[in-house]
Amino acid sequence: MAQDHLLVEKLGPILSLTLNRPESLNAFSPDMILGLTEAIHNAIEDGDIQVIVLSGAGRSFSAGGDVKTMGQAGGNQIYDHIGKLNDLILLMKDIEKPIIAAVHGFAAGAGFNLALACDLIVAAEDSKYALSFSQVGLISDGGGSYHLPRLIGPHLAKQFFFTAEPIPAERLYQLGVINYLVPLEKLQDETTKLALRLANGPTKAYGKQKKLVDQAFTSTLAEILEKERLTQPLMVETEDHQEGIAAFKEKRKPEFKGK
Repeated sequence: MAQDHLLVEKLGPILSLTLNRPESLNAFSPDMILGLTEAIHNAIEDGDIQVIVLSGAGRSFSAGGDVKTMGQAGGNQIYDHIGKLNDLILLMKDIEKPIIAAVHGFAAGAGFNLALACDLIVAAEDSKYALSFSQVGLISDGGGSYHLPRLIGPHLAKQFFFTAEPIPAERLYQLGVINYLVPLEKLQDETTKLALRLANGPTKAYGKQKKLVDQAFTSTLAEILEKERLTQPLMVETEDHQEGIAAFKEKRKPEFKGK
């Protein structure tokens, strides 16, 4: 069933993960969350995979929680379900490989939060967003309470959580939440182009930089300075660093290998 709810495809150095419940706007299911967790675990061990692209099948990225099944589960079941979602979000932040969200249609509730947990967001110009939890008397889950205030500040985050108002893609682009805003018909091509650019870059450096940026929000300046100090000696020993130096001296484009 997990394979039905998530399409997994290796495209050279890119791992494509497609949420696949188009009839419900890719609302989350336990099998979908399980499939994502398993696929990202596998990507950690797969040296051929350099970048992960997360997208949605059909008309939307994801509507988040499945409203049709809400009210049918008790508190203990919800506790366990969110625990599995939390494991997925933590794994997405832990993997030292960039994750790109390619968003079209709607990204609502936990679907929006799933995109926020990615490292970069490429979005269609007509995509729409909402943190719709308050409309059904719930709080945000999937890490939205952590990621969004850090991106846009606490006051605006509270506004979006309290009001559940639709948020146009253009506004999120101006706020710095969305990295690239493109016409819908170019979403796949532009996302693939970005993914290949990263896959052909110094991916070991990207992985360490991802960790440092994420840790910066919960670390002091002194702690980050020390982490940089400890990490940089490892970087200068990589083949990619040596290739970058050689390419600079030879006035050519570097050919990184992620080693």
